[in-house]
Amino acid sequence: MSQIAVIGTGYVGLVSGAILSDFGHTVTCVDIDEDKINGLKNGIIPIFETGLERIVKNNYYYKRLDFTTDIKSAVQKNDVIFIAVGTPPADDGSADLQHVLVAAKDIGAYMDSYKVIVNKSTVPVGTGQKVKATVQSILAQRGVGYPFDVVSNPEFLREGSAIQDFMHPDRVILGAENDRAINIMKEVYRVLYINETPFVETNLETAEMIKYASNAFLAMKITFINEVANVCEKVGADVQKVAKAMGRDGRIAPKFLHAGPGFGGSCFPKDTKALAKIARDSGEVMSLVETTVAANERQKLKMVDKIINAMGDIANKNLAILGVTFKPNTDDLRDAPSLVILPELAKRGAKLKIYDPEGKKEGDWRFSSIKGSVTWCADAYEALENTDATVILTEWNEFRNLNFDKFKEIGAGEYFFDLRNIYDKKIMVEKGFKYYGVGV
Repeated sequence: MSQIAVIGTGYVGLVSGAILSDFGHTVTCVDIDEDKINGLKNGIIPIFETGLERIVKNNYYYKRLDFTTDIKSAVQKNDVIFIAVGTPPADDGSADLQHVLVAAKDIGAYMDSYKVIVNKSTVPVGTGQKVKATVQSILAQRGVGYPFDVVSNPEFLREGSAIQDFMHPDRVILGAENDRAINIMKEVYRVLYINETPFVETNLETAEMIKYASNAFLAMKITFINEVANVCEKVGADVQKVAKAMGRDGRIAPKFLHAGPGFGGSCFPKDTKALAKIARDSGEVMSLVETTVAANERQKLKMVDKIINAMGDIANKNLAILGVTFKPNTDDLRDAPSLVILPELAKRGAKLKIYDPEGKKEGDWRFSSIKGSVTWCADAYEALENTDATVILTEWNEFRNLNFDKFKEIGAGEYFFDLRNIYDKKIMVEKGFKYYGVGV
């Protein structure tokens, strides 16, 4: 059993801390936000993630998991310290490391014995060495020489599936400079190691690059099928059948071949831009990644064009917007396609009736600039009532089985923009809808 501290109780930090405690370790999660910490102690989970609340409450009850704002105590009492703070994008696309380096300074200021410092945040190549230099600098200022190691252990958690992803990962990446740190991390992940989860052991820089390269490749795959979908619409092909046939090829695989309005979330937009910036800074150009970033932004605007081309003037038209989060089973709107699409529709005079199972809390402030055009609804049918068109932006399960017999009763219009391709075009047309998917 390890004594672990996790600095940061955001998405990655809270999920990691909770599940590591579920593995039997004693874990202390640290955050500077006192309200958040007090809320967690009282069972209030600040993010929506299926299964997380039960794990947090259970391990807090059995005292394997605790929450504090006392960084000094957390550093001194624990042997392995995860840094899981935010690395938001800077204006030039690079990752902002200020929170990571503040955490490193705090560790250097309070450590009093050997520590393993683990970068769990998504960080550019070279961050591990920066963390190492920062801690060494603080220790030198203190006039002490406590030993420590830095490990790069990037996360691969999909929002909405994070519990499953952490407990049953495709692989665990461990980047370090010596076997001592690697062996300690294997003990941290012993539950996975004995279950024969593949472990990739490498140096710091390679581990850091693996995270960015993986996310950028998946983003390119999504963008590729979106661009294929746009061509399919012009030539009369069906992108869903194209993608299904492509996915049968073992070299390609079916995942991330679903056409739609573009990718969003906390990882792909940020990580593609950061990787492009890393390449430019090193004197190289990753043209595929650069193009992916630009094409993804175009895809969002193409959805606006699709609606306007079909309906004509949308001024004072009522549109039912089903889903605004970047994907289902999360409350996260970061870089969601809706953040581009809805303001563009509002700019053209549309009235937007929105329903999302988890999106309102964040959506209230995300869409504050167009609040005069927005009405939040309690369910899908309230959003559909007396509207001219339906627009599905997020494929929540409850949108997959809409009661179309109700549409006429509540005055929902015949235009149906299925931007996630969750319905069959032929069937929808037979039901009397003017159906528009992506690439079908």
